[in-house]
Amino acid sequence: MRVTVWNEYRHERNPEHAASRIYPEGMHTPIVHALREAGMEVRAATLDEPEHGLSEEVLANTDVITWWGHAAHDEVSDHIVERVHKRVLDGMGILCLHSAHYSKIFRRLMGTSCSLKWREIGERERVWVIERGHPIADGLPEHFVLPHEEMYGETFDIPAPDTLVMISWFQGGEVFRSGCCYHRGRGKLFYFRPGHETFPTYYDANVLRVIVNGVRWAAPGSGPAPVYHNQPPLEHVKEHS
Repeated sequence: MRVTVWNEYRHERNPEHAASRIYPEGMHTPIVHALREAGMEVRAATLDEPEHGLSEEVLANTDVITWWGHAAHDEVSDHIVERVHKRVLDGMGILCLHSAHYSKIFRRLMGTSCSLKWREIGERERVWVIERGHPIADGLPEHFVLPHEEMYGETFDIPAPDTLVMISWFQGGEVFRSGCCYHRGRGKLFYFRPGHETFPTYYDANVLRVIVNGVRWAAPGSGPAPVYHNQPPLEHVKEHS
């Protein structure tokens, strides 16, 4: 399994931002460590690298990509978004994390605004696993709690998920579809809500388990590739004149 962990990597490099203290080596680092501990081949890529770290060669050697962005969605090149989009349709899996709901690639794959309610006061989030037989739920408890998170609330302007694996309840009263699975072309997409940059969410064992499970679920399958062209009949057909 070859995984690319993509991170905007701006907040953590700002010494005035809380993320620089919580994730001094970048928010992507605990995710990279968890995936490597699960036996995967992992590379990190960030916004300010040439081609955002997502060259044709990198993507050709990526089975699944994880994506976290927040403050610089508009700085992601449309050309790179098109490149990632094509790879997903061709079979590469993608995990969009937290505020990546508003990334160019997620909105392109959803075809909607992907807007939502939000509130940042550090309230409690309880994540409920509602599709307990799903591979992404493997090894998880019935529910788990994040003591402090940013609230996302419905309505979340996305298409109905193919499978809704998790929902979240927040201390302020809102609920949210927080674990959503989709198929796009030959590729699979998992959206996972937790992960605000001012809280240590990506050190939480259950959150990391979800990401590891999500990457495994989103891995490309080995089914036949689609063929698109004028198709001769497989059986004898008498032409109608």
